[in-house]
Amino acid sequence: MQFVHCTHDAHAQQILAILNEVIANSTALYDYAPRTMESMTGWFRTKEANRFPVIGAIDDGQLAGFASYGTFRAWPAYKYSVEHSVYIHQDHRGKGLGRVLMQHLIEAAIDQQYHVMIGAIDVSNAGSIALHEQLGFVHAGTIRHAGFKFGRWLDVAFYQRVLDTPAHPVDG
Repeated sequence: MQFVHCTHDAHAQQILAILNEVIANSTALYDYAPRTMESMTGWFRTKEANRFPVIGAIDDGQLAGFASYGTFRAWPAYKYSVEHSVYIHQDHRGKGLGRVLMQHLIEAAIDQQYHVMIGAIDVSNAGSIALHEQLGFVHAGTIRHAGFKFGRWLDVAFYQRVLDTPAHPVDG
């Protein structure tokens, strides 16, 4: 397995395919409709403008999964917090790839001097919850009936990990 920095030109189509499969078949994303290739342009532009990593796992020339983070909330005092996501191609799930991608993402957050990583996880996603707990994330709260998909109400649990960075946080 090779780990790379994903780019729009090299990986957008494969990221889009992974996301759209997740949207269609799971509650890991609270979207209803498949995303478009045009949406990937804005997605990558936002990642690049904010220096947010998009880490990909390549297996035999194909994207097996990816991880990234982005703005948690748009107000300035949240500047040391990021919300992350990890998505694995359906053929590669259950093989430990999510753990490795998360470890790379945690390292990136430390390198970029973030203080808190936050994951919003559907409460029925036991595998993701277990992974986060194994990586030192703790349950920070659950919002009941936060979403509605597949004819049922969905509860979203927030998991957080506090990092030892930055050494000298500043206001403003």
